[in-house]
Amino acid sequence: MAGHSHWAGIKHKKGRADKQRSTIFSKLSREITVAAKLGDKNPDMNSRLRSAIQAAKSANMPKYNIDRAIEKSSVAADSNFESIRYEGFGPCKTAVIVETLTDNKNRTASNIRTLFQKNGGGLGTQGSASHNFQQVGIIKIERKVINDEKIFELAIDSGANECYSIGEYHKIHTNMNEIYDVKKKLEKNISNFFSTEIEWIPINRINLNGEGKDNMIKFLETLDDNDDVQNIFTNAKFEN
Repeated sequence: MAGHSHWAGIKHKKGRADKQRSTIFSKLSREITVAAKLGDKNPDMNSRLRSAIQAAKSANMPKYNIDRAIEKSSVAADSNFESIRYEGFGPCKTAVIVETLTDNKNRTASNIRTLFQKNGGGLGTQGSASHNFQQVGIIKIERKVINDEKIFELAIDSGANECYSIGEYHKIHTNMNEIYDVKKKLEKNISNFFSTEIEWIPINRINLNGEGKDNMIKFLETLDDNDDVQNIFTNAKFEN
């Protein structure tokens, strides 16, 4: 799923095909179901659901899967998912934040702790790793949707803090509590969004290469394969 862009880039390059696609669809479906359960089932009236559906469409998730995930919110009325954040340190003392969505926090805590330990790291208490990050609202739009000058203009007019046009995307940074207000204003001119997330952006990064880089990527992949894990953020920076 989403996470620090450096890790997202590595995931994209490695492209673990069908397995990765299946895992992503499963996590997107869970987020859609929870968003629909907690709010209105009409995405126009539910900003979290609207963002979840947009993320699913960006991942080429079929409309049938999206509709089924929304319907499931009514069927699974007795399933209570919790959003739980875990913090710890991975290989080479890198700071790691793991955001989960789970219906069994004991199972999830045990699994996450084991994954950290098996990869030479360990879980910490709340705040042990997050002080290395700051939370920022990030809205991503593909650059082919709108040109650099126009998006910068719209971002500033909408109350965003920053707008970067790098690679394939425009990245609009907002205060975390203002992300949906900014996005609502952008939606007057833009209909296609790649993602809308509250991300943990590292304040200081740890450069990794060679064995340290390989171990860290393996650890992040293992975390990402866990069904309960929604997002991973790290202050690791992978050198070529």
